[in-house]
Amino acid sequence: MTPRRLHRRALCAALCSLPWMLMATPASSAPMPAAGGPATPALPEELQALLPGAQLRGSGVLRFFGLRVYEARLWTTPAFSPEDYAGQRLGLVLSYDRRLEGAAIAERSIAEMRRVGAFSETQAQQWLVLMKQAFPDVKPGDRLLGWHDGQGGVRFFYNGRQTAELSDPLYARLFFGIWLAPQSSAPALRQSLLGLPG
Repeated sequence: MTPRRLHRRALCAALCSLPWMLMATPASSAPMPAAGGPATPALPEELQALLPGAQLRGSGVLRFFGLRVYEARLWTTPAFSPEDYAGQRLGLVLSYDRRLEGAAIAERSIAEMRRVGAFSETQAQQWLVLMKQAFPDVKPGDRLLGWHDGQGGVRFFYNGRQTAELSDPLYARLFFGIWLAPQSSAPALRQSLLGLPG
């Protein structure tokens, strides 16, 4: 293994071993920009058909010792209710600023899902296989998007290309709960995404 690959693996291991709450910092939520202010990001193309009329609910940045790891953006319908995130349509976009291995992202996702709710080891292994397919290695500028249909249907996209799909209400609640559930290990990021007062 080359020194560069070893360094990337070590960084990825460090990022994935620390509690996410140590890395989460809020960014501004998503009110309409003031005159002359930054423009609201455009709805990702893959969400235009899946989530028509969606609005940017909020955004936040995940940091590691002050370095940006990714920016998260939550797209929802206007009637979205944070208390019932698992029963509503939404799109969550992660725009990466660091190189990370997809397998490590998948494994960390399983660990974070356990904070939100219980599931069996058999389910964990099935979901891990799915997420290793869904999440390729990422580099700065790459974008992962998860879409939920509000009834348990989930699709994943990598830079606009669909990578995986499943229908499992428990998985949907636990996966999106990493960011949106009260049990999230990143409460500041959750507040920013949901547009809740600090």
